[in-house]
Amino acid sequence: MRPLIYILIAYLGILTSSVDAATDSSWVLEQRTPFNNRIQTSNLIQYKTLATAKKPWRICALVPHLKDAYWIGIDYGLVSQAKHLGINLELFEAGSYYRKEQQLKQLENCLNQPFDAILLGTVDPNLLKNYQGDINKPILALVNRLDSSVIKTRIGVNWYQMGWTAGNYISQSVTQSQSSSPIKLALLTGPEKVGGSDWVEQGILDAIADSPVEVSSIRHADNNRDLYRDQLHNLLKDHIPNYILGSAVAVEAAIGSLRHLDLTEQVKLISSYSSPATLRGLYRHKVAFSSDDQVVLQGKLAIDVVVKELEGALAFGDIGPKIQALEQGNVKLNALENSLAPADFYPIYRVTQPTNPQL
Repeated sequence: MRPLIYILIAYLGILTSSVDAATDSSWVLEQRTPFNNRIQTSNLIQYKTLATAKKPWRICALVPHLKDAYWIGIDYGLVSQAKHLGINLELFEAGSYYRKEQQLKQLENCLNQPFDAILLGTVDPNLLKNYQGDINKPILALVNRLDSSVIKTRIGVNWYQMGWTAGNYISQSVTQSQSSSPIKLALLTGPEKVGGSDWVEQGILDAIADSPVEVSSIRHADNNRDLYRDQLHNLLKDHIPNYILGSAVAVEAAIGSLRHLDLTEQVKLISSYSSPATLRGLYRHKVAFSSDDQVVLQGKLAIDVVVKELEGALAFGDIGPKIQALEQGNVKLNALENSLAPADFYPIYRVTQPTNPQL
């Protein structure tokens, strides 16, 4: 097992942060209907990527934060595809899911500046309902659900399905073990009712509905490891669950907390999305399972789609990668390049083409 861990760490470190131009000519994706619904039907499609843009379009991207591997992976995908297509990109982070007013100000700035379109990774599904100004350019939803009649395209995955995938792993594991006693599951799924946490939780609950698994605790916090350590301290002081299912940041914090209390063998950790730490946990048998929505590919796809729409394509509806299920001892290293930014990548906020220096 130890040599395999070193291979993983080496793999994550091999890629450099130079953000090499993307060379993919097509991606296997899911097209989902009905648009923006919790329960959807998915069809696999072969999506042909652009080789270059017709002009150096100016794209504004708004994201909740760049504090964890998830949004850093999105940033890496956005930047690499913007460079590949030869367009301009400027990214703004709100700083937290609890800074709606900050993101509204950033949205207003992007609408008033000479950007051609906006990719909006919203901090709140109802953000546009709180915006009082004119929406005078295309807005596409990035990753997170955005409830507004003006939104016709969302690049991402179905977060209900992300939760269901993780919950179904627990349900199937319990069924296979033929446990007759109630199995306690604690949830630490992220900020409450923002991002995708509410749909994640509903997906989990539906997946375990006919199993002996019962939710013993639901706790919310912003994606901050210190906040999750506090939540875990209070949770484990109250009771010891059989499973903890949480965001990647929560699971990262839980790995250390369980080791400190000598509970690693007693409590199984499930992550609702992947990160470098959760992948290392999978290889070290500290994490049992992780959903993976290929965030780098999402970022690349967002740039490709927004350019296609600016150049005359119809709206793409709900489109994004197929969710991957990662289990202990069953992760293919060559499948990670669309899931994680390189180990030495630092957030990049601006891609500027020489022909358009005002950005």
